[in-house]
Amino acid sequence: MYIYLPKSVRSIGRLRTIAQVLGTHGFEHLVQRVNLGRYVPLPGRWRRPRPLETQDPISVARRLVKVCEDLGPTFVKLGQVLSTRPDLLPDYVLVELRRLQDRVEPFSSDLARRVIEEDLGAPVERCFVQFDEAPMAAGSIAQAYGARTRDGRRVVVKVKRPGIESVIELDIQLLKWLADATERFIPEVGPFRPRMLIEEFEKTIRRELDFVNEAATMARFAEAFREDSNVRIADVIWELTGTRVLTMDYLEGLPLQQVIDAGDGRIDRSQLARTLSDAFLKQYFELGMFHGDPHPGNILIDEPLQVALIDFGMIGQLSEEMTGHFLTMLVAADNKEVDIVVDVLDDMEALPRQTDRRQLSRDLRELLEKYHGLPLKRLRLPTIFTELTEVVRANGVVLPRDLVMLGKSMVTIAGVGMQLDPDVNLLALIRPRVHKMILERFHPQRLMRAAGITGWHLLALARQMPRQLRDVTRRLARGQWEIHIRHQNLDYLASELDRSGNRLSFAIVIAAIIVSSSMILTGAGDATLLGLPIRAFGILGYVFAGILGAGLVWAIVRSGKLS
Repeated sequence: MYIYLPKSVRSIGRLRTIAQVLGTHGFEHLVQRVNLGRYVPLPGRWRRPRPLETQDPISVARRLVKVCEDLGPTFVKLGQVLSTRPDLLPDYVLVELRRLQDRVEPFSSDLARRVIEEDLGAPVERCFVQFDEAPMAAGSIAQAYGARTRDGRRVVVKVKRPGIESVIELDIQLLKWLADATERFIPEVGPFRPRMLIEEFEKTIRRELDFVNEAATMARFAEAFREDSNVRIADVIWELTGTRVLTMDYLEGLPLQQVIDAGDGRIDRSQLARTLSDAFLKQYFELGMFHGDPHPGNILIDEPLQVALIDFGMIGQLSEEMTGHFLTMLVAADNKEVDIVVDVLDDMEALPRQTDRRQLSRDLRELLEKYHGLPLKRLRLPTIFTELTEVVRANGVVLPRDLVMLGKSMVTIAGVGMQLDPDVNLLALIRPRVHKMILERFHPQRLMRAAGITGWHLLALARQMPRQLRDVTRRLARGQWEIHIRHQNLDYLASELDRSGNRLSFAIVIAAIIVSSSMILTGAGDATLLGLPIRAFGILGYVFAGILGAGLVWAIVRSGKLS
């Protein structure tokens, strides 16, 4: 379905900014191909764009990062999300995108206090006995303050940046329009599914904007690890939490990277690696949701070996169906059943029409043959994941975001575990959990429940089928059968044809005026009309045709379709 551009002063102004920033950083080729040339200042429209495929790839990636930084928080977040998609983008692009940080100026603490008072319905002094004047950290969406509640608890207060929702809402609408235009005008990017990526990004950033959703997620994690003395999750202070304010316990501990670099002999690094791995395997295979960004900066270590997880802005979720697909692929890969893996990918709608299933099967089989039979200690999950994403990208496979995030999260934890203890192997810890989940899925009680649900659906179908069949035959007998055809993108084609027809008619009228004026000038002689020489009307016709022609040329230039 064609997505229309919102026609407002803000949207047109923002599109002009996007087009100018893209042009400034050397993406004029894209600007013209997606029909953004009309928003570029006139001098920039005459520059001949240099196709991206002829430019240095690393330079393109770095300039892409500059574009995201110049266009603000929405595009910075988009770049950060894209940096988690190794199945779509090559490594040199991912490396540059990972450098995107929320390097923004903090907003006024007076504004933060006003947001807290409006959201919680009470002055800051009534909510907290102590509230720091300067923020602990500032991001593009929110900034955090240290505080202490009236009952003496040390907490972190996360305050949303004022007005950020309207900025992101406008950018998302424009990104949808740009993604739609990209798919229509640049067919070679079709396998990357820009519209799907923007829709996934929209869900991600909306979850991040919803502090109640983040608080509920944290509460679910905290409850899941309540009985685990080795893992700590901050508790949410619900009475001091709203849609724009999130208050949580302050967690003590050293950043994991500092522990890794220090090499402190007081910490059992092998046990810490095992504790960390178990904490995340529980998320992957039991909780159904997991921390999507488990880099060492988001993990704190407190003595003796407590692991504290912070920053739940990026969360992956595995539905029952997705978990089943994941387990099926793991078991099929372990048994070298490549065709089953490809079938599961097809079930997940990850295979575009242009994907060669035979080539994909050959590539996956070669990868499995390479690692099958090796001792578990020789298997390195980061290396396997990198080679797998190369196969996926080469064959145009577009995996669900949460599945890719799961793989990336596993790779990150495996890498951190190897830094703590080179002998730890995440795959060795995964295998027994996979077997346990398979046994649970084939437990008689679960099979009986699934059979009962299937039987109910079949019974409902059998009950409704006679009536539906009777309705169909009646319509056929009465000649009331109708076929509805839905077209896609033809409205855009009709609009373009209409505009082209108008311009052609305009050009014909101009040509007719010029021809008529020429005939008047050559054949009128000394005749007069209304006291004026008829030749004067011919000259006026030339002037009028010139004005109309200039207007037509200007309209074509503004459309960005001069060539």
